[in-house]
Amino acid sequence: MASRIFLFLMLITGMATAQQTDTTFLKKLLASHPELFSGILNHPTQNEVQILYTRIDRDKNNVPHFSSYSYRLNANRYFYPASTVKLPTAIFALEKINEIGLKKMKSATMITDSAFAGQSKVLKDTSSQNGLPSVENYIKKILLVSDNDAYNRLYEFIGREEINKKLKKYGLNNTRIVGRLAVGDGGESARNTNPVSFYNGNKLLYSKPAIRDSADYPMVLDNMVQGKGYLDRKDSLIMQPFSFANLNVYTIEDQQMVLRRLLFPETFPKEQRFNLTADDYKFIYKYMSMYPTESNKPTYQSPEYSPAYCKFLYYGADSLAVMNPDVRIFNKIGDSYGYDIDNAYIVDFAHKVEFMLTAVVKSNEDGILNDNKYEYKTVCLPFMKNLGQVIMQYELSRKNKHVPNLAKFKFIYKN
Repeated sequence: MASRIFLFLMLITGMATAQQTDTTFLKKLLASHPELFSGILNHPTQNEVQILYTRIDRDKNNVPHFSSYSYRLNANRYFYPASTVKLPTAIFALEKINEIGLKKMKSATMITDSAFAGQSKVLKDTSSQNGLPSVENYIKKILLVSDNDAYNRLYEFIGREEINKKLKKYGLNNTRIVGRLAVGDGGESARNTNPVSFYNGNKLLYSKPAIRDSADYPMVLDNMVQGKGYLDRKDSLIMQPFSFANLNVYTIEDQQMVLRRLLFPETFPKEQRFNLTADDYKFIYKYMSMYPTESNKPTYQSPEYSPAYCKFLYYGADSLAVMNPDVRIFNKIGDSYGYDIDNAYIVDFAHKVEFMLTAVVKSNEDGILNDNKYEYKTVCLPFMKNLGQVIMQYELSRKNKHVPNLAKFKFIYKN
């Protein structure tokens, strides 16, 4: 009994400590590399930079302890989270399957019907091994290449209300997920989710009806109105600021907390852990660290897809990047409206280095939103690449009292 109480106190203490972030370390580290960061450090408000770096120290029992360092972290300043919302949605889809309690439902055929204006049906998925849609294949597509349709289908399966209840359940109070992506979703369309059925062959396993979410999820943040103009759905230029007031919200701190809860569930009390099986964890770890070109089904080939396609931090999504065979990045990226975001756990297996790094940066020099004229390749991605590499170099120079055992994050990727 005493040992259980001690473990519980250790977990609570570790979580409380992790929430107290140092605000000077990163500023000094970045300033020590003016050749890499001066352009953005001189305009941090314009580029809307926020960074959360978490150092991981293992004890003699391999239990991780966290120390966090931040730069311009501000949960009240809005940035558009783009595809980063797909990671909690994928997790919640697996949770829903586990709550339903049907074996092999993850790989069962998932048929999406339509019941509201603008909704679409899905009867097949040519990217999968058997040509049929499934939660399993949708999650692979989300983690490998950040597929928008795959996310939208999981959003419809779970339902908007359930997604937001789960966010609150896990204390993600600065987050809301209120719509599909890349289809102009909003209003009544976003509230209504499709009927979905699961089959094993011709046998119906489970059916979810069409659902309307009547709840609102109001959040008033700074910077929700941006720019001097935007292109509307008809590509007409509207010369007035663009409002993000009814779109998704997912702060940097909440993003990293999802990642930590996913990767290190043992550091949370059981009632605060995701409802995932051991196989679920391994499945997510493998595909969030796999390169698109390593996947057989779904298949992603160069030159359209490169190994670094969804690796912003450390590699800068560079199609010509030479991948370090000792490094793997367990992450979820997002890019839209000029923002690049990456929420990552980065490991160097050869040097026994591990750390979490979550960052957002923006560049939209013309002030026009939705025109696809953003400085991703010249400003945002180089910043992300340099940030990841500078933190890695710092970590390589840091001495750990206990060498971490990282075996649970090692996978054979060619499938």
